[in-house]
Amino acid sequence: MTEGDTSQEQEGARRELDGSATVGDCVAVLAAAFAGEPATHWICGTSAPVRERWFASTLATHATLPGARRLALVDERGCPVAAAVLTAPHTAPSLGARTAWVVRTALHCGPAALGRTLRYLQVTEEETPAGAWTLEFIGVVPDHRGRGAARRLLDHVLTTLPAPDGVFLTTADPANESLYHRFGFTTLRHLGVGPLTTVAMWRPHLRDGG
Repeated sequence: MTEGDTSQEQEGARRELDGSATVGDCVAVLAAAFAGEPATHWICGTSAPVRERWFASTLATHATLPGARRLALVDERGCPVAAAVLTAPHTAPSLGARTAWVVRTALHCGPAALGRTLRYLQVTEEETPAGAWTLEFIGVVPDHRGRGAARRLLDHVLTTLPAPDGVFLTTADPANESLYHRFGFTTLRHLGVGPLTTVAMWRPHLRDGG
């Protein structure tokens, strides 16, 4: 799932890249960024606490994966304003990590959120091209949208990630499909997940960085 804004950055907006963002930093950014995203709304409903707990459970499990990456843009005060989370190829949570995620998500988000997440993953993970990195999440806090934060973060990911077999993502926001086309992604398939129409997309590796 991805949610972002790639408009031009406003003059004077200063942000620095943080290539080792903490789980907590990413949870705070993404829980705010995905408040209106269709898949997150379907999974978590309208509750901000449930959405935050869902991201906390999901990213805690993601952090156990070998090669997992979390990146952020921070403002002049050092506060994260945008975040991206990526999964390396050929990695999956251990049985213990998966079990812990199931328990945490069921207890703190509810059985409906757990079941819907599993449905989403079952459909979308089958589309991941062999060897591709997965851009799990990218988002910008609402107060910093329209300033190019997502564009800068996504450009950095696509030009620095060691991804010879490309980058894969899914989005349930119809507006994002044309946006990611501008970054070189192609549409692989439109998928039905519950009430959602989810788009599976892939970008091949470009040796010249873009």
